[in-house]
Amino acid sequence: MDDSILKRFGVSMDEQLLKKFDELVKIKGYENRSEAVRDLVRAALVKESWKNDEQMVAGSILIFYDHHQGDLLHELTAIQHQMHDEILATTHFHLDHHNCLELIVVKGRAKELRQLSDKMISLKGVKYGKFTVAPVKE
Repeated sequence: MDDSILKRFGVSMDEQLLKKFDELVKIKGYENRSEAVRDLVRAALVKESWKNDEQMVAGSILIFYDHHQGDLLHELTAIQHQMHDEILATTHFHLDHHNCLELIVVKGRAKELRQLSDKMISLKGVKYGKFTVAPVKE
């Protein structure tokens, strides 16, 4: 933790919602509600921050796909070559005879990385994709 000063505040919550939250706190292994609330607030702030198109962010694009799907490998490679300055690394895993997982580590402006992610995730043959980023201070 940095040198910031902790501030205490109260939160009112419906009893049933609080019960479910306490279950989540236990499942996730938090020591207390405060730790869980801090993580939720951080996640919301990160999500909001990369809505700014010019924000510098770093993160990953995770895609699961069937490598036997038509021209998919060629299309994925072509897209990545077009955005090579934003791609720091890629890792490719063969899950079974048909399915692959690819992890692409990226850094750049939020708008460009969102477009890169959308292009790859929307390709025919991609079964699942997720774009995760956090802001990078310039």
